[in-house]
Amino acid sequence: MVGSFFICNFAGTSKHMAKEQSQIKERQRTNLKEPRRYKVIIYNDDFTTMEFVVMILVQVFLKSEEEAEALMLQVHHSDKAVVGIYSYDIAVSKARKATNMAREQGYPLRLTVEPEEE
Repeated sequence: MVGSFFICNFAGTSKHMAKEQSQIKERQRTNLKEPRRYKVIIYNDDFTTMEFVVMILVQVFLKSEEEAEALMLQVHHSDKAVVGIYSYDIAVSKARKATNMAREQGYPLRLTVEPEEE
């Protein structure tokens, strides 16, 4: 069949497609919620240096020096402090990174991730 042509009739296609599209019901999304947020809590211990805690707060949690020092003092006096509130993946990632950095330096620094109260 060399030289034969394939002819297609598109004339009725657009009417048919328009009819199909008009029959599709649109769904409205309701009851959308913000994703749950999680707080990262750092705990006081008798071995991790205050300087190391400040360094973690600046490097991992992106706090300013002043904010990091204030949080470090809060941890020192209150035994714990919330250092940030994030989506779950980011909270876990930051807590894990800080914990790994502490272990590499031989510190027992403890951080937890908990759901934010609603």
